[in-house]
Amino acid sequence: MRVRPLRARSRPVRVLSAVAAVLIAVGTLAGCVVDESALDTKPLKITVAEQPEIAALLPPAIRESGRLRIGTNPPYQPNEFKNREGEIIGFDVDLVDAIAQVLGVRPEYNEADFDKIIPAIQAGSFDMGMSSFTDSVEREKEVDFVDYFSAGVQWAAKAGRDIDPDNACGLRVGVQATTVEDTDEVPAKSEACLKAGKDPIIKVKFDTQDQAVNAVLLGQVDAFSADSPVTAYAIKKTDGQLAAVGPTYDAAPYGFPVVKGSALGPAVQQAVQYLIDNGQYEQIAKHWGVEAGMITVAEINGAAK
Repeated sequence: MRVRPLRARSRPVRVLSAVAAVLIAVGTLAGCVVDESALDTKPLKITVAEQPEIAALLPPAIRESGRLRIGTNPPYQPNEFKNREGEIIGFDVDLVDAIAQVLGVRPEYNEADFDKIIPAIQAGSFDMGMSSFTDSVEREKEVDFVDYFSAGVQWAAKAGRDIDPDNACGLRVGVQATTVEDTDEVPAKSEACLKAGKDPIIKVKFDTQDQAVNAVLLGQVDAFSADSPVTAYAIKKTDGQLAAVGPTYDAAPYGFPVVKGSALGPAVQQAVQYLIDNGQYEQIAKHWGVEAGMITVAEINGAAK
């Protein structure tokens, strides 16, 4: 999750292209050749008709410009990251592309430091943020959020392994350094083991998430813990070699930040709801393997409710 303690994306999340390192390692061990052209999940690029009644909700300046200026901070697979051509792709991108079609505007993606996106929205440099922001009560004091996904912490292990994250005492668990899983979640579970008179969890830190995934596949650790969409994408890309274990912990909404009180919030909210009601949202989520975090109702500032 970013930016502790607001339960947002933790940094750095520098996963190799579509867990490429994992697949390359597995291919090498199995003595087979990995087709690198297939390592990236391709953008879905669905076509959605403009909905004039929803587009009419847009602030006049955005409607007249015909563009939606979006601040984002890749890499964060599978939500927003770059393919080999340098194009920003991902679940969030496909969803925002569809939102823009509903609103009849052109999305314009602008890279920025994560912690500078909300100030840039407040200053008017961006209309909206798209970077797996966790909607929190603290952040709602600065901007409004259009919630579009439910994310939390999810463990994964090799398929067939019976591991209970709430009773993983003595097991080796991989985490990416500096993430919430590294600093808070796994240490808390380990402390509970000690209080119960059991062996602590052996936390193994990696510089990147792909290294943690690789370690599970190679048997170097028993499981890894990561944000739920990251885990879901790793499971999808490793073709059945991994499986989620345990529930999703501490689920919280991801949201698109917009200027507080702006008419853009209701416009985007209605666009997201249209995509949910008409099936495109589910189509996009399943394409990226993150359907476990789908929502049925798009809200504004859902963290405060």
